[in-house]
Amino acid sequence: MRAIWKGSISFGLVNIPIGLYPATRKEELRFRLLRKSDLSPVNYKRVAEKDGKEVPWDQIVKGYEYEKGKYVVLKEEDFERVDLEATQTVDIQDFVDLDEIDPMFFYKPYYLEPQKGGDKAYALLRDSLEDKKKVGIAKVVIKTRQYLAGVKPEDGALVLELMHFADELADASKLRIPKKVEVGKREMNMATALVDSMSSKWSPEKYKDDYREALMEVIEEKVEAGGKEIEEKPKKAPKPTKVIDLVKVLQQSLEQTGKAKKKTAHAGKHPQRHKKAA
Repeated sequence: MRAIWKGSISFGLVNIPIGLYPATRKEELRFRLLRKSDLSPVNYKRVAEKDGKEVPWDQIVKGYEYEKGKYVVLKEEDFERVDLEATQTVDIQDFVDLDEIDPMFFYKPYYLEPQKGGDKAYALLRDSLEDKKKVGIAKVVIKTRQYLAGVKPEDGALVLELMHFADELADASKLRIPKKVEVGKREMNMATALVDSMSSKWSPEKYKDDYREALMEVIEEKVEAGGKEIEEKPKKAPKPTKVIDLVKVLQQSLEQTGKAKKKTAHAGKHPQRHKKAA
C-alpha cells in the first residue's frame, strides 16, 4: 500500500515523521454509459450552458458564484495567495477527552505509519493517548485543502480521522422532532424488552452490503447468459402496516425476535443436519 501523503505529527517541540494511508475502502460498482445499438462507450463533453458549445480545457477557468448567475474568477495565483502554514504537518493544537466529542464530527479515517527514526516518539504518543483516553485535535493540509482532524489510538496504530468544522454540521433543532411525549409504562417496558432481546456484541463482519451482492448476482447471471435478458423472479410485496396499537406491534416484534433467536440457536446446535438438508 502506497502512502498518499508524507509529513510529520507536531505537538509542542515533538516531531514524528509519518506516512498517511487510507483506512477504508469504498466498494462501489462502476458503470459506463453505452450507446444502445452497438454498446459503444459514451464519453462526457464539457458543454457551456449558454450556447451548448463544447469548451476546450484551455478555455476553462474556476469561478465562485457569489450571487445567482454572478461569478468571480479565481486564478492559480489567487489560490497561492492563501498562505496555509505547516502544509506537511499534522499540527496538534489541543488534547481533549474522547468522550467530549460528538461522534458526528468524525467522518474519514486514515492510518498513520511512523517513518524512519519515528518509532519511539510514535509509540509514546499512541500509548499516552490510550492511557489518558485523549484525542489530539489538529489542523492538516492535504492536497491544497485544510482539514480539522483527530489523532487517536486504534488497535495499536495511530489514526488520523478527518473531522467536520462546527459550522459544517446542520442544526438539528430546525427539524420537527418531538420534545416530550407521554409514554405509557407498559409501552416503555415492552420497548426496553425488545431492545434487550435484539442486543448483541458488535461484530462488523456480520453486516453485508446486500444491494451490492444482489446486483453482482444479476451481473454474473447476465454475463453467463451472454447479455440476454433474464426472467425476473416474482417478489412478495410487503404488507403495509399501520401503527395503531403500539403495544400490539411491540408484542408481535418480541414474539418474532424470540422465534428468530430460537431458530438461530437450534441451527447452531445441529449444523450438520441443516447442511445435509440443504
